[in-house]
Amino acid sequence: MCDEDTVEDNENFLDNTKGLSRRQFNALATSATMAMMLPLTANAMDVVETNVNVNTADGVADCLFVHPSTGRHPAVIIWPDILGLRPAFRLMGKRLAESGYSVLVVNPYYRNALSPVVPPGASFQDESIRNKVLPMARQLSATTTVTDAKAFVGFLDQQKTVDSKRKIGTTGYCMGGPFTMRTAAAIPDRIGAGASFHGGRLVTDAADSPHLLVPKMKAQFLFAIASNDDQRNPESKNTLRDSFKNAGLSAEIEVYDGALHGWCPPDSRVYNEVQAERAWARLLSLFETAL
Repeated sequence: MCDEDTVEDNENFLDNTKGLSRRQFNALATSATMAMMLPLTANAMDVVETNVNVNTADGVADCLFVHPSTGRHPAVIIWPDILGLRPAFRLMGKRLAESGYSVLVVNPYYRNALSPVVPPGASFQDESIRNKVLPMARQLSATTTVTDAKAFVGFLDQQKTVDSKRKIGTTGYCMGGPFTMRTAAAIPDRIGAGASFHGGRLVTDAADSPHLLVPKMKAQFLFAIASNDDQRNPESKNTLRDSFKNAGLSAEIEVYDGALHGWCPPDSRVYNEVQAERAWARLLSLFETAL
């Protein structure tokens, strides 16, 4: 998850990017966010986007549901990063749907506010943004993740565009990384694949550390790890490898060289398109195999 350490790493990167001042870089980043695009999907399917409300144990979650316009398809739950559901994740959900999936992109902060909870161009680097999202993020827990995940799976299995005979996939970014593991462990008979991109706190000393849940899973996994996250916790990837190996589950675990925490969403100020595209390709390969 984003924290003071990743903020410092990313600020150092920004300070040294192309010799720009912080103000100049921020202005360019905001401009790029307003016009952000993702590479086109090969053989893209026509899709339908709908804002939906999903009833949960704690209220009503506003989400984006996007799916191919015809047919029934494997479902996917996307857990956004610490900035929540916003245009960048709407684009990512649409892009995944264009590849043949019925995708639910969730607002993890629905207990506090409707999405988006941050303005266009917002960055976790900005203190005012951190002060807004961190209190909401800290209210989330292993319990809220599991209750939400069950509600989201229940919603998806009721949709006509979802092939409920096929397994569900789940992806998570930053704080959403461990959410994928908790989802897979809580609903093992439905979750067939999970992917964590620059996920935080996947391995901790706590009794409810996500890696301890691996024996309860039946899903294949992809872990795309930021280079600075790995430098700070180099043993985490080895613990994950051992956990999945001991459980007899397949897991692709890789450190993405030169990619900083937060490199995948296209509105991130440390967005690395080359490495983000490589991670995306690995995600599609996983889903094609596991779902």
